[in-house]
Amino acid sequence: MPRLLVVGAVLALAITAAAQAPAPNAYPPDTTVVVPPGFRAEIPDPNLSALQLEERGDTLRAEKLYADSMDFYQLALKKDPSRPMLWNKIGICQIRLGRFDDARKSFEHALKLDPNFADALGNLGADYYLQKNYAKAIKTCRKAIAMRPQAASFHSNLANAFFARKEYAKAFQEYSRAIELDPDILERQSGSGVQAHVIGAEDRARYSYELAKVYARMGNFDRAFHYLKKAIEDGFPQIKSVYRDQEFASLRKDPRFAELMNSMPQAIQQ
Repeated sequence: MPRLLVVGAVLALAITAAAQAPAPNAYPPDTTVVVPPGFRAEIPDPNLSALQLEERGDTLRAEKLYADSMDFYQLALKKDPSRPMLWNKIGICQIRLGRFDDARKSFEHALKLDPNFADALGNLGADYYLQKNYAKAIKTCRKAIAMRPQAASFHSNLANAFFARKEYAKAFQEYSRAIELDPDILERQSGSGVQAHVIGAEDRARYSYELAKVYARMGNFDRAFHYLKKAIEDGFPQIKSVYRDQEFASLRKDPRFAELMNSMPQAIQQ
């Protein structure tokens, strides 16, 4: 089965032709075998139980060895084909490998086995978002939230879809709810490169500005200043709104606010 490599934070893809690693000692003793980054070429032991295979797949997925992880999950499925959790985990690996159509099918299969599987529904919403099908992403994320209102990632995914459609007020509400449920949710997502993949350079400044508003309203001034600074650096054209937006009322009283705004590059006079 062809595999896909993840290259960099924006999920650029490259296809390899190797279906599986050769058996141990299949190479001459003086041969150096190079395994591409992200691959361990570990062949699942068919004698392991479905649970053991799943646990090994979980370990490999945590190490970001997604293709190898899928090998273990797929063999576990052959032993126990009725478990929706395995389909959900395969879908997560496929998303990480940029195989969004395959991931959608995996999440749909999980939901066919268990229509009330909120995680699979939330992940399906994220998959629609990554494919820029924002209408379906919004509809699916809302269904997932109805199943589990306290899941921060569902609200964050919904916010991302609203943001992509430039529905900033709705995005602001969902980002706020996500952060209330999990104060670090957006920091983890940004670190994973998902935002960088979908949000273009032209929207990045607006994204930072909206997050600055969220954190300022919640009283987290350190993160508010962090994102406000990023908005300025990325050239947010309506930066003067910071003097009018009510969310920044308390932030404007902080001495760091005047310092930051005074440090902005001045427009060149014609």
